[in-house]
Amino acid sequence: MSIGPCGRLLAATLVALAPTGMAKAESLADAIALAYQNNPTLQAQRATQRAIDENYVQARTGWRPTLSLGGRLQYNETRTPKAAAGQDTNADGIPDSFGSFGIRESNSAATQLSFTQPLWTGGRVAASVNAANAEVLAGRENLRRVEAQVLAQVIQAYSDTRRDQESVRIRQENVKVLTRQLQESQARFDVGEVTRTDVAQSQARLAQAQAQLQSAIAQLAGTRANYATLVGQNPGELEPEPSLAYMLPSDPDEAFKLAEQFSPLLRAQQFTEQASRARVAGARAERMPSVNAQVTYGFSGPAFPDRPADSFQRDLFQRGVTATVNGSVPLFSGGLVSSRIRQAVERNNADRISTEGVRRTVMQNVTQSWSQLLAARANISSSEEQVRAARIAAEGTRQEQQVGLRTTIDVLNAEQELRQAELNQVSSRRDEIVASASVLATMGRLEARNLVPVSPSYDAAKNFRKLRMTWGWVPWEEPVGILDRDLSAWPSKTPTEGAQEPTIGPGIAPAKAPS
Repeated sequence: MSIGPCGRLLAATLVALAPTGMAKAESLADAIALAYQNNPTLQAQRATQRAIDENYVQARTGWRPTLSLGGRLQYNETRTPKAAAGQDTNADGIPDSFGSFGIRESNSAATQLSFTQPLWTGGRVAASVNAANAEVLAGRENLRRVEAQVLAQVIQAYSDTRRDQESVRIRQENVKVLTRQLQESQARFDVGEVTRTDVAQSQARLAQAQAQLQSAIAQLAGTRANYATLVGQNPGELEPEPSLAYMLPSDPDEAFKLAEQFSPLLRAQQFTEQASRARVAGARAERMPSVNAQVTYGFSGPAFPDRPADSFQRDLFQRGVTATVNGSVPLFSGGLVSSRIRQAVERNNADRISTEGVRRTVMQNVTQSWSQLLAARANISSSEEQVRAARIAAEGTRQEQQVGLRTTIDVLNAEQELRQAELNQVSSRRDEIVASASVLATMGRLEARNLVPVSPSYDAAKNFRKLRMTWGWVPWEEPVGILDRDLSAWPSKTPTEGAQEPTIGPGIAPAKAPS
C-alpha cells in the first residue's frame, strides 16, 4: 500500500536534513576542538579575561612616576578714564601715566615640566595590586567554568543529535514495518482470513507512526540547530560517543575531594574573597601618611610692557629647577575613611560567607550528577535487556499470528513495545555521557586539554605575562613596591595561583585541526 503525499513530504524533509558536502565534525573530538576555537561565548569570556588583566597594570601605576607638561600664555589690558590720569591708582608712589588713551597692556608666558614619583603610599597601592591580582585569578577560574559549561553543552548537543538521528531511523523502520503489516492485513482481508477491524487497526497504527516520525524529524532539526550554534557548523552523520570513564573518579568520595580542590566555581569565589580582603587593608591604609618626590623644571617671564605686540623675548625669561619631597598625613575626613573601612569589612564578610555557600552548592551538584550517572548506567543495562526481550517477543508474535495463535493487535502491540525499547536504549546511552560530562564539569576536569590534548590550548596567563613588563614600567618600580608592602601597618596577603591538576590522558580521540 502506497503512503502517498505524506510519505513524499517525509522523504523531502529527510533530504533537507541530510548532510551536505561541507566539512563536518564527524566525531565528538572534532566537535569539541571546533567549539573550543570558535564558540562565541568562550571567545567573549577570553576577551573579558584580557580586560580584567588590565586591572593589575592599572593598580601598579600607583608605584610608577608621572610626567606632565604645562604652559600658560597671558595677556592683560587695563583701561582707565582720563580723569584718573596723574593719580596714583596702584599705590606705588608714582603718578600713573597712561598716555592720551588711558590704556595699559602687558603679556607673559610660562612653561613647566613636572616629574612626580610616589615613594610610599602607606600600603594603599600594595593592597590595590593584591586585590587586582586576586581578581585576575578569579577571572581565570571563571574562564575555566565557562569553558566547562560550553564543552558540556557541546557534548549534550552532540549526544542529543545522535539520539534524535537514531530516533528518526527507528521511526522510519517502524513506518516500513507497519506499512508491510497493513499490506498483509489488506491481503488477508481480501481473501476473508481477517475482518475489517484488523485492517482498521493496522491503518491506525501506521498513521500514528507517521505522525511520530514527523515529530522526530522536527526534533532532530532543533537539535541540529543547537549543535550548529555551539560548534559553528551543521552536524553530519555523527560517530558513536566515546566513553568519558577515563576521567571519572572511582567513587563519590573522590569526586567530592577533587571538586573541593579544583572546582572552578569554588576557586573563583575563594579568589573573590581574597580580593575583598585586600580591599579591607587598602581602606585601612587610607589612615596612613603618603610620601612622594617631585622635580619641576620651568621658565617664565614678561614681554616688553610698552611693546605688547612684539614676540616674547627668550633672554627675559627666568629658568628654574625645583626638587621637593612631599608628605601628607590625613587627620580628619569627617568619618569617610571609617565608613569605607566598615563597608569593606562587611563586603569581605559577605564574600567569606558566600564561599561556604558555593562549597555546599558544588557538593550538591556533585551528588546530583553522580546519582544521575549511576541511574543512567543502570538504565543502559535494563534497556539492553528490554530490547533483547522485546525483539524476541515481536518475532514470536509474528510467527504465532501466521498459525492463528495471535491476532493483528497482538502483533501491532509487540512492534510498538520493540520500538519503544529501542528508543529507551538510545536515550539511556545519551543520558550516561551527559551525566558523565556534568560530573566532570562540577569537579573541574571537563577541559579541552583533557578531552582533546592534541588541539592547541588557550593560555589565559600569556596575556597577563605580556602586560607585566608593558609600556610604563620603570626599573625602580619593584623596590618602591617592596617598600610599600613591607612598611604597611595593615599588610594584605599576596594571592597565589592554585595548584593545577595534571592533564589526564589519553583524550577521547585524536582531533583533526579545526578548519
